[in-house]
Amino acid sequence: MDVIDKKILAALQADSTGSIADIAERAGVSQTPCWKRIRKLEDRGIIRKRVALLDANTLGLPLVGYVQIRTAHHTEAWLTAFSAGVQNIAEIVECHRMTGDVDYLLKIVAPDMAGYDAIYKKLIKIADLSDVSVSFSMERLKETTELPLEYARTQTGRHTPKG
Repeated sequence: MDVIDKKILAALQADSTGSIADIAERAGVSQTPCWKRIRKLEDRGIIRKRVALLDANTLGLPLVGYVQIRTAHHTEAWLTAFSAGVQNIAEIVECHRMTGDVDYLLKIVAPDMAGYDAIYKKLIKIADLSDVSVSFSMERLKETTELPLEYARTQTGRHTPKG
């Protein structure tokens, strides 16, 4: 990965709907090399997919909750059932297996408290849980999908310098 790749990634993170010409201009290269670099970044798995970011409030999903789950079961079978179950609950937008006191952390979106209760009822059906607690977001102070690119490794394998 070099400076041009990082410029391409920055342009795509900011707006993936831009034309190849727009992205190439922002990266300082011509269109064909830009397109080839994007394909290579996709092939390497650096670009996983390109999506549209939707506004949850406008879509009627203003309630954001962070569900902390503890379980007494730490078997592969339990994890397989739990993982498959959370995949099938659309309102769960993120699920992380954690270190520390909490085993799993889920980010959910819901229309309201009754909507959360419906999610909770689905959740407790998929696996045996020891403890479930939730905290609801009162205000988003920052929300981004853009990753900081200064940590991306260069072709030499070293991090690029900051600044």
